[in-house]
Amino acid sequence: MQKDSIGLYEKAMPNTLNMEQKLNLVRACGFDGMEISIDETPEKMGRVFSEKEIAAIAAAVAATGVPIRSICLSGHRKYPLGEPDPKNLQLMYAAVDFARQLGIRMIQLAGYDTYYNPSTPETRQRFCENLQKSVDYAAQNGVMLGFETMETPFMNTCAKAMTYVEQVHSPYLQIYPDIGNIRNATEHYLQDLSAGAGHLIAAHLKETVEGVYRDMEYGQGRVDFAGNIRALHRLGVHFFTCEFWYDGKTDPKAYLLRNKQAIDRAFAAAEQAE
Repeated sequence: MQKDSIGLYEKAMPNTLNMEQKLNLVRACGFDGMEISIDETPEKMGRVFSEKEIAAIAAAVAATGVPIRSICLSGHRKYPLGEPDPKNLQLMYAAVDFARQLGIRMIQLAGYDTYYNPSTPETRQRFCENLQKSVDYAAQNGVMLGFETMETPFMNTCAKAMTYVEQVHSPYLQIYPDIGNIRNATEHYLQDLSAGAGHLIAAHLKETVEGVYRDMEYGQGRVDFAGNIRALHRLGVHFFTCEFWYDGKTDPKAYLLRNKQAIDRAFAAAEQAE
């Protein structure tokens, strides 16, 4: 049986911890690595522009031996690729440089043409143009981009993501689906994964209920994790990230262990049914 790689999303831990403390907690709770967050806050977005931050993160990885395996680049919520603000490509290029310097091979790319403003033909056209530039730069640096299936109608399924994957037609643009978001987008969520066959590079394991997309622990929602894991295995996916958010009140290690045990049960159930 192929062993799966199961990583942890950075925001599942308190933001008060430094990077070395976070990575040690990742290891202590049995995860294989961490997915770092580059979100729209100045603190996390600033990481990709700071040589000092990059050096500190590299030192934490070296000190702990725990890898940072991927980037969740949700900062494009503030600067979407479909908007005219040049900061969108500045962020994209800096994130690719950040990945290259730290040996991170995969960036989960937010599937937004725009977020805080209405989607228009102009934002969609600009998204396509800037997406091509983004993929070209990632290819120059050997960094893979994978679309996240989002919580907005623009790209909330693999089928929709494939429109742009096929349009760009580059090995450096693939799909990194969020199964919780897909569950909220369509009742045919397992079939939708098959729409990305041959182009799925990883998956976010996230809990959701209708209309709720975050701040849930495993078991509090309606996502069929075992069924999704089986479907993803059939499609060749063995790289997973557990995406949930620290609740701000529970002991951090107890919180992570509780959720790790829940997702381990889902993997065991998936394997028994295969």
